[in-house]
Amino acid sequence: MFVLAELKDNVRIAPELFGLKLPEAVRDEINRKLANKVLLNVGLCIALKDIVKLGDSIILPGDGASHTEVNFRYIVFRPMIGDVITGKIRSCSREGVHITLGFFDDILIPPSALQHPSRYEEAEQAWVWEYPLEDGKSHDLYMDIGESIKFRVSGEVFEESSPVGPPDQEVPSGAAGASSSGVGSSGTTPQDTNKTPYRIVAAINESGLGLLSWWVQQNQEEEEEEDEDADGEEQEQDQGVSGEEDE
Repeated sequence: MFVLAELKDNVRIAPELFGLKLPEAVRDEINRKLANKVLLNVGLCIALKDIVKLGDSIILPGDGASHTEVNFRYIVFRPMIGDVITGKIRSCSREGVHITLGFFDDILIPPSALQHPSRYEEAEQAWVWEYPLEDGKSHDLYMDIGESIKFRVSGEVFEESSPVGPPDQEVPSGAAGASSSGVGSSGTTPQDTNKTPYRIVAAINESGLGLLSWWVQQNQEEEEEEDEDADGEEQEQDQGVSGEEDE
């Protein structure tokens, strides 16, 4: 789930930080720059592990700061495809079940990856697994917000999010023609501004996955059935022994 990524960067140290030792200043600057950021095709940066190599520091003309080429290793959140992780349900929508790990929220279980058959309850804002019973009926198991859930990572999506321009300004009524022709607009849409740089696609459509409470309850029922069967066998053996003594 967490991996070490070997990275290389040119770190700028401002003059007011020259009083610190170079490794300490570099460490602080790298964490400030990368912590909680998503690197394309790398993952979500968590914390600096160590510095592998420090290059020579140079001061460029017109800039009083020093620039140092640094090779380092960074702890990155990027689970492997097939990993099984436990999180909590953040919300449910027609798009599927949204999962959070506390520090990472962009995890989605699409409807096709839920237990079959499942349906979405609009009034409850929750997905429901129609668990089949032996008598042919079904028992509704709700996926409520805040419940612990175990899922398998089935995919990952990286999207390059480029900077967007300022929001469109209000155009005077007399300039309606100009605005309709597209002049003066930034050309961005809500979809462009709401891009998620890194998200995980998950699945729970196999035995043992899903809400932890489902399987805890099932295991308790199976243990109770086993205990009842064991008690019945002991009673049968006691009856057999008593019958032999009577003879």
